Amino acid sequence: MAINIDKVYKTVLVILEQEKRGVLTPTEFGKIATQSQAEVFTSYFDELNQLLRMPQTSLAYADRMSLLDEKISLFKKTEKITIVPHGTLPVGNENPNAAVTATSSVQELGSVIYVKNSDTVGREVQRIQQQDVFTTNQSPLTKPTEFYPVYTYENKVISLYPYNLTGDVQLNYLKFPSNPKWGFTIDPELGNYIYNSLDSTDFELHESDQPLLVDKILGYAGVMSKDQFAMSLSSQKEQQINADSQK
Repeated sequence: MAINIDKVYKTVLVILEQEKRGVLTPTEFGKIATQSQAEVFTSYFDELNQLLRMPQTSLAYADRMSLLDEKISLFKKTEKITIVPHGTLPVGNENPNAAVTATSSVQELGSVIYVKNSDTVGREVQRIQQQDVFTTNQSPLTKPTEFYPVYTYENKVISLYPYNLTGDVQLNYLKFPSNPKWGFTIDPELGNYIYNSLDSTDFELHESDQPLLVDKILGYAGVMSKDQFAMSLSSQKEQQINADSQK
């Protein structure tokens, strides 16, 4: 379930008022909210790397990995795109191969499945690097075929080999979270901001991360929670110890 942006914004405003930090306009909030969500999203993969280096026998590991997998799964997407045939790409595109353009929201590309027009079952396409295209195509052992195609991926463009493939490509990938937006109208008499749910975009993060998200937004707005304040003091102390040891 997504995190409701109106709830987060109102929570932030209440705390800012309590701390006498002024008002955060919807535009200011939107910029901070986008940055904060991106940081929480990135932290998923930092935590994943940490977990993969830990012993995988403890119950704590299993619980953390299960929750993390649940969080990351929110961003797993599948998209079917029709291949642009060889020779019909837009003018100015120097790629002569059959190709598809991935959505700009792709954070990490997973498997690529090629489905020929007449087929109901697809086959996974192997990825190669651009510098290996020539040698791959020249060798009788590695030259791609309709049954064993390959692809390169650069600048969101998936170039398929052999060049004459037709049909569809199924992309499995992780997407970036969409930018949150607190939509509003303005009261013509009082000049207040009125929440407009129809013009709003909720946070796409896991609901368990709402407290962390609020903390990050408040941090950018100049308000520290007790945990943030303690971490800040600890960091300052560690920096001082390191500085003293270098004298």
